[in-house]
Amino acid sequence: MSLKNYVITRILLAIPMMFILLALIFFILRIMPGDPVLAIVGGKAPQHVIEKLREQMGLNKSIPAQFVDYVLSMLKGDLGKSTLTNRPVLDELKERLPATIELTAFAFVMAVLIGTFWGAEAARKKDRSLDVGARMFAIVTYAIPVFWLGLMMQLLFGMVLKWLPVAGRISPALSFTPITGFYLVDSIIKGNWAALWDAFKHLIMPGVALGLIISSIFLRMVRNNTVLMLSKDFVKAAVARGIRERAVLYGHALKNALVPILTIMGLQLALLLAGAVLTETTFSWPGVGSYLVQKIRYRDFPAIQGTIVIFALIVVVISICVDIINALVDPRVRY
Repeated sequence: MSLKNYVITRILLAIPMMFILLALIFFILRIMPGDPVLAIVGGKAPQHVIEKLREQMGLNKSIPAQFVDYVLSMLKGDLGKSTLTNRPVLDELKERLPATIELTAFAFVMAVLIGTFWGAEAARKKDRSLDVGARMFAIVTYAIPVFWLGLMMQLLFGMVLKWLPVAGRISPALSFTPITGFYLVDSIIKGNWAALWDAFKHLIMPGVALGLIISSIFLRMVRNNTVLMLSKDFVKAAVARGIRERAVLYGHALKNALVPILTIMGLQLALLLAGAVLTETTFSWPGVGSYLVQKIRYRDFPAIQGTIVIFALIVVVISICVDIINALVDPRVRY
């Protein structure tokens, strides 16, 4: 199978997967106990007010009819209106998504750097103090809940040492109007270095809390795969030719060890979005995760469905990109 056909096949397979996910979320929300209208107006509202709102929200139709209407609207790029704010869900998500992407990108870069370089060095010094420390770090950080780690960081660095802000994306005292929604990028574009430093300080704690959890996965995988590669004959031959130890480690062993890890890294990037829900809630980070928690609380069906659709779309796109990279790196994947 050619690379072109492989990519087309992966995209076509993603379509039914998205449809099945959407159907599951749609029907699960509607069979769960509770009424979104009562969540908004309360149980003491007059019955005619409740019925009128149900009609306006389309909840008076049968569930299959509601599903057909929603799918047709979604195919037109319309994710519906929030029942809580009466604003288009897509507009609200556009406002929130840059914050989540900024947090996720920072956490992912930090996780990759820690996991890759510490994992490689641990493999080079197998069973020595650096390797033992790396394995202990990976076990402990993987077991720690991200919200607990976030709370401890807020207590230490925010309340006790007062080094970093404990919540939000930027200080309210700063006069800052975003352009793209990515505060770091917008600060650079405007040349507002005070806003850049302030936004970066707000990003450090949530980014580190989220990145440390994921770095443990990368560290163990890089370490184990690199140990395996260091025992291969082509690596031993490179050492026998007199190539420097670090050149052998990073140019031969690590380079080949990363090939099977690329898939996991891509999937973890997608899973970071799910982890961001707890992190954003802990640090009052105004991203899609905290938005989803708020909408679940009020049973805002269109907002919940729209958020999950966007999450699923991002996961599918990342998965396809990872598959394409794997196919380019290892042609055997296509056959």
